[in-house]
Amino acid sequence: MATKDDCIFCKIANHQIESDYVYEDDLVCAFRDMNPQAPVHVLVVPKDHYDNLVDDVPAETLAALAHGVDEVAKRTGIRESGFRVIANTGDAAGQTVHHLHLHVLGGEGLGEGLLPKE
Repeated sequence: MATKDDCIFCKIANHQIESDYVYEDDLVCAFRDMNPQAPVHVLVVPKDHYDNLVDDVPAETLAALAHGVDEVAKRTGIRESGFRVIANTGDAAGQTVHHLHLHVLGGEGLGEGLLPKE
């Protein structure tokens, strides 16, 4: 498991590695997923390192994540048509990067299942 020093999302959120950024404020950063699962697939991550959603994340950071999701939806044009937000927590749930991140998916009809249509 990555530590804060070698966490790729920490590096992207703090501009040590550049990415295709969609939104940023003092607490969170949003950037396009390198392996998109929908026409719009953006990750919203806190700048501070938390392993997952249940890692004692401060309320201020959780609020900033929610605001970041809203900004991503507005900026990518999916706010009115609808979108999905997913937070994988732990290996069994498919979390491959152990830094809290929210997947914002949209841009097409995603159907009723939890994952976009193939």
